[in-house]
Amino acid sequence: MTEPSHTPHLSVDDFDPAASSLSGAVDPAIMAELLSIRSSIDNFDATLVYLLAERFKATQRVGILKATHQLPAADPNREKAQIQRLRALAESANLDPAFAEKFLNFIISEVIHHHQAISESHSAVAATGVVPVVSRDGQGFVAQTDDGGTQPQ
Repeated sequence: MTEPSHTPHLSVDDFDPAASSLSGAVDPAIMAELLSIRSSIDNFDATLVYLLAERFKATQRVGILKATHQLPAADPNREKAQIQRLRALAESANLDPAFAEKFLNFIISEVIHHHQAISESHSAVAATGVVPVVSRDGQGFVAQTDDGGTQPQ
């Protein structure tokens, strides 16, 4: 088994919203306007992260349902419909539909990967009766037995 990477935990408080290679090189009024616009961008980025987290929580539930009922991880007709829908939404929002499609394709591939992992885990549980559980920080594995006990892995 490979060792998990040990990335230091970063906090949103560690972020410097005024970080810029341009500090001191441009007019202070222009820098203030730039930082103001970037502040809005930072808010959008935070919203995107939280929305993606909620989306992946929902797709995790779909993956569990699919694994429980031995359904395939991918659903090409659903994926095609979603891409068409997102392209139409992008056009109506004046966003490049090709970019929106690339973005959704990336998300779909991640979801399918997660669904495959859930399915494999579900199959292993069915075969062994041991439920693998990844710690919240992703640093360790614990196997949960049918009776609710745990065994370090």
